[in-house]
Amino acid sequence: MNKMKFEELNLSNELLHAIKDMGFEEATPIQSQAIPMILTGCDVIGQSQTGTGKTAAFSIPLLEGLDIKSKAVEALILCPTRELAIQIAEEMGKLSKYKKGVKMIPVYGGQSIDRQIKSLKKGVNIVIGTPGRVMDHMRRGTLKLESLKTIILDEADEMLNMGFREDIETILKDTNEDRQTILFSATMAKPIMDLTKKFQHNPEIIKVVHKELTVKNIEQIYFEVKEKNKLEIMTRLIDMHNPKLALIFCNTKRKVDEVVTQLQTRGYFVDGLHGDMKQSQRDRVMEKFRRGTIEILVATDVAARGIDVDDVEVVFNYDIPQDEEYYVHRIGRTGRAGRTGKAFSFVAGREIYKLRDIQKYTKTKIRREDVPTLNDVEEVKSELVLDEIREVLKEGNIAKQRNILDDLLEDYASVDVAAALLKLYVGNNERENIKEESEVSFENTGAEEGMVRLFINIGRNHNIRPGDVVGAIAGETSIPGKLIGCIDIYDKYTFVEIPKEHAKKVLQTMKNNQIKGNKINIEPANGK
Repeated sequence: MNKMKFEELNLSNELLHAIKDMGFEEATPIQSQAIPMILTGCDVIGQSQTGTGKTAAFSIPLLEGLDIKSKAVEALILCPTRELAIQIAEEMGKLSKYKKGVKMIPVYGGQSIDRQIKSLKKGVNIVIGTPGRVMDHMRRGTLKLESLKTIILDEADEMLNMGFREDIETILKDTNEDRQTILFSATMAKPIMDLTKKFQHNPEIIKVVHKELTVKNIEQIYFEVKEKNKLEIMTRLIDMHNPKLALIFCNTKRKVDEVVTQLQTRGYFVDGLHGDMKQSQRDRVMEKFRRGTIEILVATDVAARGIDVDDVEVVFNYDIPQDEEYYVHRIGRTGRAGRTGKAFSFVAGREIYKLRDIQKYTKTKIRREDVPTLNDVEEVKSELVLDEIREVLKEGNIAKQRNILDDLLEDYASVDVAAALLKLYVGNNERENIKEESEVSFENTGAEEGMVRLFINIGRNHNIRPGDVVGAIAGETSIPGKLIGCIDIYDKYTFVEIPKEHAKKVLQTMKNNQIKGNKINIEPANGK
């Protein structure tokens, strides 16, 4: 079955609005099939791996059919681990953003049971939990399931492997028989089939089979990064590898626009592709990319369909994709026509779990590398320049340039002139004057004792007032405004004093941030 637009699934405006905010452009295959089926109220077996979007596949119809006025538990989701319980609760929280009054709680071992009991007593609509802790609450009488309409077993095979079979059976026996029972599992082994025969009524079966994988000739590398450092690290990699054409994938339309703007500000030839653009706009951008007028294309998965360009040398996963199949589609845009290609993935926080699932699915090793420093970039760029110089020297025909340099060579050694030219050529990018975080010095900035004076590259000409500076720093870093010291605003720049212990945090958080819509550069000031 083909993927569908969420608008085709007859969902409420509140859910469609939330889905749009999350940046999903269309339903994955499991969502396209499961959502309409679960909405009918029948029992369902879904065979699909992690990373296919199954959380939204059961969360969307669950939220759609919820009686928000009721304070009783209407839905119970069982899953194998606390991490998955938290993940499901977070995703359902985002999906229920505009459905006011939905209350849900994750319950799992390792967290205070008293806090969970208090929440359950106040009344919740949805409980997401591990079988052991759910059983515990049922025994104590703190989890009452008389009004239960739906029970979902997520990653059922994993729960059985972990020895939860008895708990699951007890929970299913102790809930009303006319409930809807939905089971998701990557495999349909005998223990799973036994469970479905015993506890489901004529279930509909949904099977999502992954396509064959082809990721040969592609070097796959990942970097563990903080979200806020992704752009800086990506530009270093672009500068180091200097690809003829590069593709950058983001999970949302908003992120595409953001990355395009940030890269354009830094002087790269770049444009974006996403679902909000008209077909004529998309065609125009693609034509520019094919011709090489733009060297970097930033896209969402949906908009990137149909990109068939052989010269893409590097693919960046700026965001790790939700669906493992998307990862294969993305990196398959490089290494075409017998060429080799590179795929770089940025992993922030818990995305490392998604990356592990992708490695299992693709059956290939994605190698971890350290983030390149500015020195690494400079060395690689110098080597590229030297290669170009060797080519020019081979070709000859440099008499005119030699004449221009004759005057200089009377006063300076030729090796010094060559070194100066290399410095001009390689080090002319102002970003490369940014010090590494570990090298930044907060000494001698001209501030009073215990404070650090920071320079910001906007001022009166940008309609900046002291309140804007305090508001931006306090809002982004959670540092109380009253701790921010003296602020001096000039026409084109501003100085602000920050307590020394907060200076590093302010620099890290505010770097490449905005004040009053103006993108800023912030760094320690030189002494007065």
